[in-house]
Amino acid sequence: MARLFSAGVFRELAKKGRSGLFRRLVEQTDLSVHYGRDTTVGDIFDSAFDILKVEGQRDEYVYRAAISHKILMGTHSLQTASMLNEFRAGACKADLVILNGTATVYEIKSERDSLARLANQVENYKRVFAKVNVIASESHTAGVLAIVPDDVGVMCLSKRHRISTVREAVDCPERICPVTVFESLRSAEAVTILKALGVPIPNLPNTQLHAALRALFADLDPATLHVEMVRTLKRTRNLAPLGKLVDQLPSSLQAAALSISVRRADHDRLVAAVKTPLRAAMVWS
Repeated sequence: MARLFSAGVFRELAKKGRSGLFRRLVEQTDLSVHYGRDTTVGDIFDSAFDILKVEGQRDEYVYRAAISHKILMGTHSLQTASMLNEFRAGACKADLVILNGTATVYEIKSERDSLARLANQVENYKRVFAKVNVIASESHTAGVLAIVPDDVGVMCLSKRHRISTVREAVDCPERICPVTVFESLRSAEAVTILKALGVPIPNLPNTQLHAALRALFADLDPATLHVEMVRTLKRTRNLAPLGKLVDQLPSSLQAAALSISVRRADHDRLVAAVKTPLRAAMVWS
């Protein structure tokens, strides 16, 4: 059932307007048995999500959806904040990062996850983001508190699918490592940040430019760099253009729309596919 929310299904719906993988996955569940003639593909996604968000069965997507709805689009909005998915931070990849006035990373520890790598992940995130949060199930909360230092925030996704703050994260941009930040960015983003800070860009061939830019970043003030990094990434990773698509999708698929890249030209096809009657979708190949 969790595979219904995979990138493979989502991209197939967007590219083709149908998904044989969706049909096969629905056939492997009991989801289609209990619905009538007016049931749509979107209804099936919502029903599957309602089952998956029951504690004990929750996977990473359920946590992503909670953060997207309750923090990105609840506390903030797509017009004022942006979100990064699987963003490189040192030797790790951050699950989710929300950019508003600062950069806040959310490391997800679902019921299915181990806490073995958590200490190392948190230390890598501190080198790039001003605020570090771990969001976990109620069963993991005590373990997380025992592992992470006091400046790391701890959040809990309750049985009722509500996010509560167990401990607030400390906002500390002064601790980031400019070189680690540089390694996380696209080259064009790094150049934009340096120009905004008044640092001249050397005229060098591409084979030498990376090392030169890295050396320039090493000399930057961490807190100043963090402010410009947030400003630049909010512009280059802007999610506002996805607002119309998100509004047309069932709530269970909105997190997928914000994290799985599809072409703008495929948006209408995706929306139409989700509105397809289930009886028609069950012959998709």
